[in-house]
Amino acid sequence: MSFDVTDTQAIESVAKQVAGSGGTDVVFNNAGYGLAGALEALTDDQIVRLVNTNMLGTIRTTKAFISHFREKRAGLFINTTSLGGLMSFPFNSIYHATKWAVEGWSESMAFELNQFGIGIKTIEPGGIRTDFFTRSLDTRHPAYDALVNKFMGIITDPKQMATYSTPEQIAEVVYEAATDGKDQLRYVAGADAKSMYAMRLQLGDEAFRKAVAQQFFGEAKAA
Repeated sequence: MSFDVTDTQAIESVAKQVAGSGGTDVVFNNAGYGLAGALEALTDDQIVRLVNTNMLGTIRTTKAFISHFREKRAGLFINTTSLGGLMSFPFNSIYHATKWAVEGWSESMAFELNQFGIGIKTIEPGGIRTDFFTRSLDTRHPAYDALVNKFMGIITDPKQMATYSTPEQIAEVVYEAATDGKDQLRYVAGADAKSMYAMRLQLGDEAFRKAVAQQFFGEAKAA
């Protein structure tokens, strides 16, 4: 069964079909995509489409299934966010906006859902060995092209790509979240994600932000 997570009628229809056919125990919100490039290069249509898919698609799909889980006082929502929901990198501002939003929303939802025996968890993958990064870059602006090319060159460098997880490794974390029975909200997935998130926690927000600027652009420039 497939449906468009930007289509509210389709979401409601599928939720009713699932509930009427015996129900489900886990809803895995995994629909999403990337959008790389300078904000100035993005069209309003691109921004709205990303928000509708990555953020509102997750929220609306979850909302459609809550009553089903609430009535049986059991069930679990798993939301794929990203390491990019815990920290940010250049030229992914709207992508980060959607992922940070789902992180905060999921944390808030945990309080209300837990009162009815319903769980909610998030998966934060790091880099994955797919063509995600190259497919995400579909915008260009002459003022930013050199900077964007430098950034993309670093994250798609074969040596860097070798540190990323396989899709199967991330799937194992999703399975763990679905079956471990733990009252745990976040599952950082992948060795690169765990290492980078630990670095951010160790350095603190400001020092980490400056380290990222240094990595991608050299010496940070004052605003």
